[in-house]
Amino acid sequence: EFRRGLFRSVLDWLEASRLSVWMRGEPWGWPLALTAHVLGTALAVGFVFILCLRLLGLFKLLPYAALSRMFPVVWAALTLQIVSGLALWVTKPAQYAADAAFMLKLLLAIAGTAAIISLYGTLDREAASWSIEGGASARARKLAAAALAIWCAVLVTGRLTAHLGALPIG
Repeated sequence: EFRRGLFRSVLDWLEASRLSVWMRGEPWGWPLALTAHVLGTALAVGFVFILCLRLLGLFKLLPYAALSRMFPVVWAALTLQIVSGLALWVTKPAQYAADAAFMLKLLLAIAGTAAIISLYGTLDREAASWSIEGGASARARKLAAAALAIWCAVLVTGRLTAHLGALPIG
């Protein structure tokens, strides 16, 4: 019971924070953060799709060695998503913490980010040999397929969070 009360106190403190009050009270607060979040999502998912689809055999004119140059955009977009997502989250932390769709989205985004980090490492280690061998390794293709599926699920659960409101956990 103590932990639950402490957790609730932290959520209440966050909701009363300057950022939260500004986000809810400033006419441009929420729209700016939401626009940044959508832009980050579009860039991250768009570039992830290009990377993954190339590893799965599409976009053959794009050399494997060139894929690593896309990652700075992916990292910047993910950073934008995290910062803007936190700004949006503090406006209703208790509601989001109790929302099953949001929590699933958060877990999927973490898993998707882990898949991209793993894919980055695989690309860094193996891309040179793929050009010689004529295609990405089985490991890279599996990671790419998993990343595509996970990020599609992030998009769906993100929309469910926005359109359905709080879906209680349990």
